[in-house]
Amino acid sequence: MAIYSEEVADYIWRNGDIIPWGDALIHVNSVGHASVAGVFEGIKAYWNDDEQQLYLFRMREHMQRFLQSIRMVRFSFPYSEDDLCSAVIDLIRANTYRCGVYVRPYIFQKGMVRELLQAVPGKETELVIDSWPFDAYQDPDSMLHVGISSWVRISDHIMPPRLKAFSNYQNGRLAAMEAHVNGYDWPILLDDAGKVSEGPGACLLLVRNNTVIAPPVTGGILESVTRDTVKVLVETELDIPFIERIVDRTELYLADEVFFVGTGWEIKPVASVDRLPVSDGKPGKITTAVQKLYRSVAEGRKERYMHWLSPVYSTRS
Repeated sequence: MAIYSEEVADYIWRNGDIIPWGDALIHVNSVGHASVAGVFEGIKAYWNDDEQQLYLFRMREHMQRFLQSIRMVRFSFPYSEDDLCSAVIDLIRANTYRCGVYVRPYIFQKGMVRELLQAVPGKETELVIDSWPFDAYQDPDSMLHVGISSWVRISDHIMPPRLKAFSNYQNGRLAAMEAHVNGYDWPILLDDAGKVSEGPGACLLLVRNNTVIAPPVTGGILESVTRDTVKVLVETELDIPFIERIVDRTELYLADEVFFVGTGWEIKPVASVDRLPVSDGKPGKITTAVQKLYRSVAEGRKERYMHWLSPVYSTRS
């Protein structure tokens, strides 16, 4: 399975036009795309080989979150949710993908930015939509050995995690670097009250007593589309309770299962936390069931959830 590709697309979407990828240039001083205020979204498309169809998974929910982030940073923005969705489909068709695809819309203030701390509400912006062949960040059949980070997750009164901003991800990068130095695959961050929050780029769920437990959205997490998907699948397809509540660090040591969920990660099982095995150190039955369900739904193999999918190469809805 191809997990990640360094390939670039033939075309990129920029400010309403589909242009050759290599022509999408900005000046080195136009640092708005990587500065304090730049925001983005991540969307996954899944290839169904049987139908020869590419499905964008929950694109509208992702675009709604993107628009919420844009609102929070007070950017000028002329595009509607429908405009954004149409632009993504047009771009993917232009690139003629026949594989899994990652799509990243991102927005930044136009022109040179000489003063990063000077907010300019309503200033003209640039909107770019990039895409590339993608399956998952890591092999879904592998497991992670994770450690609790000494870095604390950013909170709503500091840098709100529900704002999907490039700058917010530095918090997770620091934690990930520390984890690797300490011999772990990935970190788990606690919030400023010492309660379980999430990992860099992925939400965290645990299973205790046949119940799936999620830290609350007020615990320094991104309001995850994938987590919402898992909630629906757990309750509807597996008939298992899914509850949201504050989670203590030591509950991770006692959990029957622990797993990350996210657009890029999908469903990723955890083998150990702070070098304590999670149960027997093997993927749990609920984690495994959710992995299979998630893929089948995203690939358009369950009719019940077709309303979550946007087909690229047909008019099926």
